[in-house]
Amino acid sequence: MNRYSNLLNKLKVDYLLVNSTNEFLTEYSFLSENARYKVTGFSGSTGDALITNDKIYLFVDGRYHIQADNEVFENISVVKLQAGQLQDDEIKKIINSEKILGIVSKKVSQKRLEGFRGYKTKLLDKDPILDYTEAHSKEYSRVFEEKKYIPKKAILITNLEEVSYITGLRDFSNDGSSKIWAKLFIEKDGNKILFKNNKDCECFLADYNGEVYIDKTTISAFDYKLIKHPIDRESEIKFMKSIKTEEETESYKKAFKQTDKVLLAIREFIEKNDNLSEYDIAKHLKEEFIKSGAKSLSFNSIVAINEHSALAHYSKNDKNTILKNGDLVLIDCGAYYESGLATDITRVFVKGCPNSTQKRIYTKVLKSFLNCYHYPITKKGVSGFEIDRLAHTILDADIEDFEFNHGLGHGIGINVHEAPPALNKSEMAHTKIVDNMTFTIEPGLYNPKFFGIRLENSCYMKDGKIHSFVKFGYEGKLIDYKMLSSKEKEWLKEFEIL
Repeated sequence: MNRYSNLLNKLKVDYLLVNSTNEFLTEYSFLSENARYKVTGFSGSTGDALITNDKIYLFVDGRYHIQADNEVFENISVVKLQAGQLQDDEIKKIINSEKILGIVSKKVSQKRLEGFRGYKTKLLDKDPILDYTEAHSKEYSRVFEEKKYIPKKAILITNLEEVSYITGLRDFSNDGSSKIWAKLFIEKDGNKILFKNNKDCECFLADYNGEVYIDKTTISAFDYKLIKHPIDRESEIKFMKSIKTEEETESYKKAFKQTDKVLLAIREFIEKNDNLSEYDIAKHLKEEFIKSGAKSLSFNSIVAINEHSALAHYSKNDKNTILKNGDLVLIDCGAYYESGLATDITRVFVKGCPNSTQKRIYTKVLKSFLNCYHYPITKKGVSGFEIDRLAHTILDADIEDFEFNHGLGHGIGINVHEAPPALNKSEMAHTKIVDNMTFTIEPGLYNPKFFGIRLENSCYMKDGKIHSFVKFGYEGKLIDYKMLSSKEKEWLKEFEIL
């Protein structure tokens, strides 16, 4: 028995799926909206929980294995997914198909719900762990003109990035997001109806009798059942927004020019000051972003010293962890400027003089970045899967028990994580990266007993070649030049050595 057994009895279910998302199915939701956080204590951006009568399971991928161990409440069973393992496949191994699984219909996509066919499910219209309330700003900023998009049939768009993209609107009232909090209905003549209130949208859908295009991967099961004649098809907008316009690319170049300046300022701050905590550095980092013209952060900055840097998505920024001579500090950060497009960069600095292991691991990761950045692209193009495979070929060799345990990169745009493109082992990663797609390349090596190194540049494809938005350089005292080939040394000249 666990503390939620009575809840299961009240709901008349044998299991309860507890989601990390809010009802817009966003990757990053506020912890106040995150039922999984309330149940488990785990604050990472992804990974759901499963409540059974005798156990509570938390499912996390390789980025969060160590963080989950450090954060979860007592008696939470952490299921550590390995590369290629799917969360719902592991859930199905735990549940009995003859017993009832409770699922919150507003917090699961229709596509995911259908993945549980053959299992007994009960849809819940309210989250029994917490009730979601709309507490978001309704004052939206127009940063781009509305995109011309006329569907062949009426379409309901519930993905916040896609709504923001089509309307050209942004909301900068919350860190970690420039998305507007609304749903969009486009009639087949192109007329747009923007719903800032979910109740208004629900009433509209209940009365609408025509056929409606939807994407089961992004529409909630709750909204899906309101539509009388749904037609499922993969979103065209997902691919439209992945290929940036000239205006968007130029906006990105300006945003990263400011981001580079912020990183330089924070490096100088670290060099010139002693007894700095992770919290001190993160606080100063945010101040530098705001001073540079940023509207908000694109995600909660990661400032991780020594062992904490081995947690790929460390989020604590501890007041009691102090940077001392010989320590490494990993900084993963980004911001939204006037375009509402997320910047993203990771660098590692050392206070004072590094040791030989720090230099060796840093240089190994740098070699991986340089080779992936200069991937030999043929006329057939290249997929993120191929570039990711090269990175793992370089880094997966045993090197003092340091591991590369996450994908190489992700698309960037209105959300700091977008797909396509994807640089990992997923099905989406087999999509070719075409001109004007924007994405990160971020190899890393991690050992929880020592430290982690991740070096991340945000990039774009142009004329069949990868280019870097990031111009900020690399830490010269952490580079072992003897480990670099003559070609790699030549490639390194594109970036300043600090």
